[in-house]
Parts: sequence; C-alpha cells; structure tokens
Amino acid sequence: MGKILANINSVEDLRKLPVAELPALCEELRQFIIGQTAEHPGHLGSSLGVVELTVALHYVFDTPDDRLIWDVGHQAYCHKILTGRKDVFCTNRCYGGISGFPRREESVFDAFGTGHSSTSISAALGMAVAAKMEGNTKRSHIAVIGDGAMGGGMAFEAMNQAPYRDVNMLVILNDNKISIDQSTGAMSKYLLSITASPAYNLLKNRIWNFFTFRTNHPNRLTNAFSKMGNALKGWLLGGSNWFQSLGYRYFGPANGHDVVYLVQTLKALKSLPGLKLLHVLTVKGKGLEAAEKEQTKYHAPGKFDPDTGEIIRADSMEQPPKFQDVFGNTILELARKDDKIVGITPAMATGCSLTIMDEVFPDRVFDVGIAEQHAVTFSAGLASEGFIPFCNIYSSFLQRGYDQMIHDVALQKLPVIFCIDRAGLVGEDGATHHGSFDLAFLRCVPDLIVAAPRNEHELRNLMFTAYNNAKKQGLPFVIRYPRGRGSLVDWHNEPVTLPIGKGELLRKGDNLLILTLGPLCKTVETALESLAAESITPTLFDVRFLKPFDTETFLNLAHSHPAIITVEDGCEKGGLFSEVAETLENNGMDNTIFHIAIHDRFISHGDIPSLYSEVGFDIASIFNTIRKAWITATTH
Repeated sequence: MGKILANINSVEDLRKLPVAELPALCEELRQFIIGQTAEHPGHLGSSLGVVELTVALHYVFDTPDDRLIWDVGHQAYCHKILTGRKDVFCTNRCYGGISGFPRREESVFDAFGTGHSSTSISAALGMAVAAKMEGNTKRSHIAVIGDGAMGGGMAFEAMNQAPYRDVNMLVILNDNKISIDQSTGAMSKYLLSITASPAYNLLKNRIWNFFTFRTNHPNRLTNAFSKMGNALKGWLLGGSNWFQSLGYRYFGPANGHDVVYLVQTLKALKSLPGLKLLHVLTVKGKGLEAAEKEQTKYHAPGKFDPDTGEIIRADSMEQPPKFQDVFGNTILELARKDDKIVGITPAMATGCSLTIMDEVFPDRVFDVGIAEQHAVTFSAGLASEGFIPFCNIYSSFLQRGYDQMIHDVALQKLPVIFCIDRAGLVGEDGATHHGSFDLAFLRCVPDLIVAAPRNEHELRNLMFTAYNNAKKQGLPFVIRYPRGRGSLVDWHNEPVTLPIGKGELLRKGDNLLILTLGPLCKTVETALESLAAESITPTLFDVRFLKPFDTETFLNLAHSHPAIITVEDGCEKGGLFSEVAETLENNGMDNTIFHIAIHDRFISHGDIPSLYSEVGFDIASIFNTIRKAWITATTH
C-alpha cells in the first residue's frame, strides 16, 4: 500500500490533501485495486477506469450528505476504499465480507443499492425531487453512469423526465467507449474549460437577467440566443448534442484521467444550480496493460498475476463444460441445420457463449445492448415472421422483461425459446444477481412451457425439443440452467426430442418420493449413494418440466409414497414445492411434504459452497433432509 493511501481512512482525510498530491494517490489506489482483485476476483476493468473520477468526486462534493449514485456498481471499488472500507476490502465479494456492489446497509456513503444497470439517474432524480420538496436547495445529487448503461431504456426514461422537475442534479456519463463515443480534442477541452468556469457562467447569468428584464422568464430573445449558443457548441463539438436538446447543460467531453482538471471542473459545476451533464472519457482497465487491450475479458477476469495481468487458469485436468458453453455449441449445431434460427442477447454475448454462433453466423446473432425488454419483444417480432429465436438472458435480468414475456410472447403464443442462464444462486455477485425467482414468476404465466435440465445431456435434449416445438408453431419455451460447470465430462450426446410435460423416473424405491427439478438432482443422487448403506431407498423422479407439470405420473407415485421431498434451485414459494402442494390439495391427498429450495429472503454474496451450505443445497444438508423424511415416511 502506498504511503499516501496508507493515511487515507475516510473522505475527510482525502479532503485534507493538497490537489497536487491527488495524481500520486490515484496511482496508489489503482495499484491497490489491482493487487487486491488479483487475489480476490471481482469487477476489475470498470473500477480501474474511474479512479481519478472517484477521487475528484469525493474531494469536491460533501458526501455522504451530497448523494452519489453509482450505476450498476461495477465501478465502485475505489469509492468503497475511500469511504472507510479500505481495511476490509480484502473481503470484497467473499462470504460474510463486503459486497461487490453499493449497499445501503453497508455504508452511509452507498446512497442507493445497485447491481443492475441504468437505474442511477432515476434514483438520483427521486432524491433530488425529495430534497426540493423538503426545501433543501444546497444538496447535490450525482449519478455516475457508464459501461453501456446509458443505452438502457430506463436511463432514457429518467433522462426524459428530469428536465421538467427543476432539480439540482449532475449526471456524469463515464464514456469508456463501451457507452457513447464522442469526439475529443483541444477544442472540446477548451469549450469545457470556459463553459464550466465561474466567470463564464456569471456573464451568462447577467446576460440572461438583462434580456429577461430580471423576471427570470424566457422570451423570444432568450430563446433565440439559446438556440444560437447550442448550435455553435454543436458545430464545434462535431454535431448536434442530444443532451442539450433534452434540456441539460452539457459539459465535455473531458479527460477522465486528469484528476486535477476534474477537480477544477467539478468545483465549477458544483456551484451551478440546475440540471447538468458532464461527459468524461475514460479507459476501461486503465493502468493494467492487459486489461486495457482486452476489456471484455478483464471486466471480471478471475485470479490473475498483478504484475503481468496474465489470467491464472484452473487445473487443466479435464472437467465438465460450463452450461453456457453447452448452450453455445448446441445452438450452433442447430443453426447449421436451419437458417431460420437466430440468437438474441441483451449485452451478454460472451457471458452466455452466444459468441460461438456469432463467429460462424454473425448475421444471425443480435446483441441488442442493455435492453432486456427490447430483447424479448424483438424476439417476439422475429417469431411472428417465422424465425426461431433463441433469446438468452440471465435469470435476474429477465425480471426486467417480465411484462414483455406476458404481453408480447405468451399472450400471442409466439414460439420464442428463452434460454435463461445464471438460474439459481450465482455466488459472489450476490442478491442482485441470484436467479432465485424465475420459476415462481414464470409458472403462473399461461401458455408457457418451463423446463430445467439436470445435466448437459438434458440441456441439449431440451434445446432440440424446444426447436422442434417452435417448428410446429408450438407454445413459447423456457429452459433455465445455472452458472458454472455441469456434471458430465462426456457431454456431447446425440440429442433426442423429449415428450413435453413428462418427467423421468431415475430410481424406483419405496416410502419416500424425491422430486427434483434442475441440476441439484446430481447432489441428491450422490447423497442417495451414501444413504443406501442405511437401507434408505427412496424413489427419485426428475420432473424436468415445471410447466406443464407431469401430474399423472406424480399422482401415481404419490399414492404409494406417504412422504415427499421437492428439490429445486429456486425460491421456496411459487415453484416446484408450491406446484406439488397445490396438486396434492386439489386431489384430496395428505402426504407429508419436505422441501429443499432457496429460503424466503434475499441471499447475500459469497462462494457457492458457503451459500449452498447456508440454504441446504450441500450434500450433508440434503443427506440429513432425506434421512429425516425417510423416518417420517416409514413411521407414517
């Protein structure tokens, strides 16, 4: 740790530094983040890109009284270090440690919890309106948005409303070339200098007062001068300025890595009332050469060498593939057979492995950006014209496209195939990213098929089944699977078309019936191998489809099994457990039901083994639950 950073334990310590020392502090912060993230993996690239901006913001603004909102939160590591969490930063994203995203309960400096994109402007606007209603005209509200989040529909909605609210708010567009790309140069820097300077704005206000006759109401003269000024600035910047057209006072683009210059600019902007937008240009991964060159790979690279940036690979011994790679290879296999197959993803092409198809059929893969609602309805439009869209969305992000799934897909019975990645618990990203709720919120939607594979073979089978269903213009089809590796090294089976709504009997036993949905089936099978030594021999049935549920087979089995366990990697209310309980109730049966599912609360972040132990998904917990249920079944 550098000697300046060693003495920074709060924002008060930061503000005591002379401005001349801030560049050195930024370098120490950058090296600290690299060193910590190399050992404790997290979102590296985004945080490296905003070191200078973060230092300048906390140096100039009176946080936490001034509200600072970080969109998504990927870029908030420097913010956490400067706001009293330096000594515990080594626990970032660890079980029981600090979160990788801003959380209100973690610090008063985390003014708003984030994790999903494009929310910052809406939140800051709400806070600014609240301050105005309470008569607080001095508080500043700053929304920092970047990493493509400005392209999200919610950001546009907030940008559209803000000019009509007459609030004191600053939007900072962190443009790291993944978001909006603007020209830069000496003229841009010069314009920023004069338009943000106190002298310029004093003159501008005097002219305004003169031509409004001190009434502060615009008229034809002020409107004409305003249009002339905007046109001049637009011409000098190389084009029209959308932000100014909306009603924002636009400043930039500015060098986001010149901390002294940023401090000067932010001080000038702080003194300006009203709605402002500062456009800063940054480099994602700044300070680590490998991260600057390969920005997607180093967004969250895992463990790496802090000196060279080389990513440390896991044991090279042959392992089962990731579910996402099975999806990527299987959709390519299908796409080779049928040129009507297309792939859609909202900014997750690499994460969901749709890049595998994109390399072969780039004209049939559509990354629509951070726009889940659009992705769903865009897929519906393709399906309505006879194409077969595979729309791949992370489970927690699909929550943002729920209305579109109901209104634009299910209601119209369009055969869109949804491949839901990152279902269940995802690990270190925590509560904002766990895929806990999809089974519950999808089961209640009419005319929707919902399935979950227990392994890689089943994923391939379900993708082929969904394809054949779409060919026949069947119902929309959902396949959900977890983050991480499966259980089969030999994963490339010859796919078969499965009967929709039918499960599979894996073990015939007695007394106790275990129903599984999804990959936890493998853990149950492992527990049963050990329990066999105690002569505990339950029946194991993989339901495979939550909807339509295999009611006939289930009821036949339930009649001879007094106790039942449901096992699912979704929330305990609304999914498989609820389906089984409702089916038994509707058929006048009183079997004893046990359930293994995600608890009815938000689960925090941590490594998967720790989280699985917490919610009862580990082998020991499942072993004990089966034994307890067996005793109940045999003494019924």
